[in-house]
Amino acid sequence: MPPANVFETKEVRPRMSKKAEIEVEGKKLVVSNLEKVLYPKVGFTKGQVIDYYVQIAPVLLPHLKNRPITLKRYPDGVEGFFFYEKQCPSHRPEWVKTTEVPSQREAGKIDYCMINNLPALVWAANLADLELHTFLHRAPAIRRPTALAFDLDPGPPADIVLCCEVGIWLKAILDGLGLQSFAKTSGSKGLQLFAPLNTPTTYEKTKSSAHALAKRLEREHPDQVVSRMQKALRKGKVLIDWSQNDEHKTTVNVYSLRAKERPTVSTPVTWQEVETAVKSRDPSRLNFDSDTVLRRVEKQGDLFASVLTLKQRLPSPRSIG
Repeated sequence: MPPANVFETKEVRPRMSKKAEIEVEGKKLVVSNLEKVLYPKVGFTKGQVIDYYVQIAPVLLPHLKNRPITLKRYPDGVEGFFFYEKQCPSHRPEWVKTTEVPSQREAGKIDYCMINNLPALVWAANLADLELHTFLHRAPAIRRPTALAFDLDPGPPADIVLCCEVGIWLKAILDGLGLQSFAKTSGSKGLQLFAPLNTPTTYEKTKSSAHALAKRLEREHPDQVVSRMQKALRKGKVLIDWSQNDEHKTTVNVYSLRAKERPTVSTPVTWQEVETAVKSRDPSRLNFDSDTVLRRVEKQGDLFASVLTLKQRLPSPRSIG
């Protein structure tokens, strides 16, 4: 059951031009401009963004725990200027923890924020950090990914329905390798698959395996699948982006909002839902906004919970084919 709305009390509903100090789990922080509209097409405000993240926190926070995060901030809403913030800002509260990640560009390292608790999540949401982009590893094991990840990205006129079809093919191969996999929408236009590992491995191994699997599917389904990154090759096909398995890249986190016209969410889905979307040819079946996701979680719990706990070993490259 999602927690009660932390903005129900009058003292934390300031006017848009004002700031207010609130207390969340014993931590004091300032929130501001709660009535500012960040999704103009539907009138979704910053206060509603924060409220969504508060309500989804019980299932979201375990997936954020100890993961370095890139903040993607939209101070003027989804139709305005946005920027990525990798270096955790110096004005952060002392209780927002950071972790060092090697960088090829920024003097050899970047200190990323980690959103490990509800106060930190509210703090980030108040910065209009609509999207949560995390690494596949947890600190301090910064070179050990916890999952094998695939981002299925459709090239127009293809849509998420073709992504679902490709996802089912990919799942069948992973099943044959003895790897359970779990699907989530990107919250945008595609589908993402995660095969949890939670056992010792390296990015070199996961990236190589993901690339081999993508090339295998491209060979088996050349009219529907592409594994190469050139945009000119994607028309009407699904790119299996295997390159996400990299120590320098982040992927949108499960339950993150997306900066689209509506507050859509990267949402875990069952394989039955994926199959139904293919049969119906209806992409809207896998388009979920924040309110729908909260109802789903209340009814179904965290469909991605096993990604955190299931231990599986990466198969040998030879077995992938």
